[in-house]
Amino acid sequence: MPIIPRSSYYTKDYRQTAALIRARQPFLVKNIFTGIGIAAFAISVYAFTIKAVAQDDFSDVQIPNAPEQPPHTPHTGVLKVAPEVVGRQ
Repeated sequence: MPIIPRSSYYTKDYRQTAALIRARQPFLVKNIFTGIGIAAFAISVYAFTIKAVAQDDFSDVQIPNAPEQPPHTPHTGVLKVAPEVVGRQ
């Protein structure tokens, strides 16, 4: 039993038959123009974005100083025992 069911438009080695080629022929020119249009739109959006980002000037934006570090707090989860208490045990 084949994994992919056989269609009447494909041969046993999954090549297009003459019927499929004839069925797709009326749409060939429209599909080519649609593909060209979509590709042109994508390329134009990419080019516009690169051009818009390249002209940004951030020289008037002030860079803030580094944030102040909070004071160091001791770890509260670890119990520390004084050395003289450890020696008495």
